[in-house]
This record gives sequence, C-alpha cells and structure tokens, in this order.
Amino acid sequence: MFLAVAIYAVMDSLSAHSPAPARFLQRGEDMAREIERKFLVINDQWQSAVVAKHPIRQGYLAQQQGVSVRVRLRGEQGWLTIKGPTTGISRQEYEYPIPAQQAHEMLDTLATSGIIEKIRYQVRHHQQTWEVDTFLGRNSGLLIAEIELESEQQPFDLPPWVGDEVSQDPRYFNARLADHPYQEWSQEA
Repeated sequence: MFLAVAIYAVMDSLSAHSPAPARFLQRGEDMAREIERKFLVINDQWQSAVVAKHPIRQGYLAQQQGVSVRVRLRGEQGWLTIKGPTTGISRQEYEYPIPAQQAHEMLDTLATSGIIEKIRYQVRHHQQTWEVDTFLGRNSGLLIAEIELESEQQPFDLPPWVGDEVSQDPRYFNARLADHPYQEWSQEA
C-alpha cells in the first residue's frame, strides 16, 4: 500500500512540472522499457576507452514486490525513477528530472535503504557505449559493466574486460546492494 501511495504522490507532484518521462517510449511500444545486460568487470582494459565519467549517489524511497522508487544524483542533476519488476533482462522504467537540491533532501531524509555511491564511466567498445560502475563505500571492490539494448535479441560484442554475466542475479541489482552491500557478502556466507 505504501508503494502505491508513494508512486501516486510522486507522479502527482511531477505532473505539473514534467509532462512526460525523460525516458520516452521505445519504438512504438506502449510503455517505457529498460533492457540491459550486466557483467562483472575482470580487468582494467576498459579504462583506455573511457569517454565520460559521472559521480552517482542514489537511494530508494520505496521497494515492494519488485517495484522501486529511486532517487539519484548524477553529477549536479537529480532524477526520480520508478522501475517495475524485472522479467528476463527488461523492465518498465519511468525517469523524471528533479532539482538537485530536492534529490539531496530526499536522499538525506526519505531513503529507506542504504545509499549507493559509485562512479559511472561511459566506455566505447565496437561502436557501442557500455557503462562501468565502480562502487564506493560499503560496495567498494565491486565493478559492474552494463549495456543498454534496444531489444532483448539485439546482438553486441563482449569486450575482453567483462567476465560472468549477472543480469539475472538479484545480488547485483542496485536495490539489493543498498540493503545487502558487497563488502558484507563474505560475512553472510
């Protein structure tokens, strides 16, 4: 119930400021979809192909039955994102820009889980852009590479710096890392 109220309140407050999500509908589909594959990073060869980097700080305002409401600071821009449950390697995603000050306030006062801090690098490989997240704080030591796709069947080339795929391993979902940080995994085993 709380999640439904949170989503309604967020959507209602944004409707006057932002008429449509920043992440628009893809190719005639009836909803916004995020389709991504995630892999562990196994070496530092990716560093020579970095084209941009951004600090990210994010937390979750609500999580229930695979649906989450996330607030993120990416550099000096705030984002509010609503994500649906993951099915395969895709899920619904609606993302709205918000003022950075509001994102700071939400992270400091409303986040219901731990805060995730990371540096996100954009890395080019064979005409495709990958994102490499180097996690900080309680998740330091974890490096994940992601590629966003137009469809689940879209072909792509694996770079030599990626290892095992973790797209469907919930331990590597950011929402899970907020509550079960990487540095605590060995203690739980």
